[in-house]
Order: sequence, then C-alpha cells, then structure tokens
Amino acid sequence: RPLARRAWAALAPSDVASGMSALFDFRSLLVCGLLFVCTCAYVKSRAPQLVSARTGVRGVFWKAARIGERKSWLVAIACVAVAMHMLLFK
Repeated sequence: RPLARRAWAALAPSDVASGMSALFDFRSLLVCGLLFVCTCAYVKSRAPQLVSARTGVRGVFWKAARIGERKSWLVAIACVAVAMHMLLFK
C-alpha cells in the first residue's frame, strides 16, 4: 500500500477501511465544524476583507467567524473537550 494510505490507516483504521465520511460520524462532524469556526475566526483576524461579505456563499464564512469571535470561550471549551476525548477514548 502507498505510504499515505498506510499513514491514514494507522490514524483511523476503521474509518479509512470503510470509506466513512465525516458527514456520517458525529464526532468527525463536530471536529470539522469546530475547525471551520476556528479557521474562519483566525482568517478574519488576519485578513478581514476576505470574510467581510454578509450575504451569499461568503456569508457562511462571515457567520462562522462571528460565532468564533462572540462565543470564543465556548468554542475553546469545545476544542479542549474534543481534544481530551480523542486523546483518552480514541
């Protein structure tokens, strides 16, 4: 098997073998959502003009950045909780 495939199989053997998407696994969906919110908030802090549109498709990024800014303590707690869960239980 190629090296990249073996590396992914070592990280999550059941998910890679079955071809499961993050959309069908709640834990992975939660991680993707948290990463999306954190990334949008970071991009808005570094380059606000990229996330300035409030309507359309780019409005989703603006809303995620707004959640990351306003609820930053909740997002931080959720990130720590997910990290501890992954370290201890996965």
